[in-house]
Amino acid sequence: MTIAAPEVMRSWSCVLFDLDGTLVDSAPGITRSLARTFEEMGLGTHAPDDLMKYVGPPLYDTLRVHGGLDDATAERALEIYREISVESDIVDNAVFPGIVGLLADLNAIGVPLALATSKPLSRAARVLEHFDLAKYFTFVGAASEDETRSLKADVVAYTLEQLAANGVDVSGPIMVGDRSYDVRGALENEVPTIMVEWGYGSPAEAVGAMAVVHSTDQLRGLLLGQSVWAA
Repeated sequence: MTIAAPEVMRSWSCVLFDLDGTLVDSAPGITRSLARTFEEMGLGTHAPDDLMKYVGPPLYDTLRVHGGLDDATAERALEIYREISVESDIVDNAVFPGIVGLLADLNAIGVPLALATSKPLSRAARVLEHFDLAKYFTFVGAASEDETRSLKADVVAYTLEQLAANGVDVSGPIMVGDRSYDVRGALENEVPTIMVEWGYGSPAEAVGAMAVVHSTDQLRGLLLGQSVWAA
């Protein structure tokens, strides 16, 4: 799952980060909460590992696509999941190694950072506050609470609009994510994407990404213009 680094490094006017699978390892909490949701709804017993396909994209959509649920059942499942998963957002979650240092370094040189996640705003903000990451972000772009804005392309567009409205230069943005949804959503807004290997995506999901990195050192190199590809 390795794509060579671009020969010409550049400075980015702003960096958009996905949350789950990119900044934080939230899969244990998400999959366990989903398993409990399905059990409570009488939809069978599922091992957490079998529910990884639900991690990343808007949950309402994956409940219909992967779970085969009709609209009404998917809405009910989403309500139950949100009730169950409130604590797992914090308890069964952790910041990936090296992320805090990377965010601090980008802040130190004045690169505006924004979150661009399909997680609802209230929950995304809660995660950032709990792990003391909120201070690094100029704007928190997230799904709306009613899910009307949940597709990654819509979240990226909204985030760029809000950054521009706050005086941030959005002429050279870049997205950092771990799933094909990040790549496609960013490309729909003409934003290149760096895929991270430590997330939840498969090698096939890297199609369309500008580069794939396996460490925060490599990611730092691309974002800061440093040559670390021998690391």
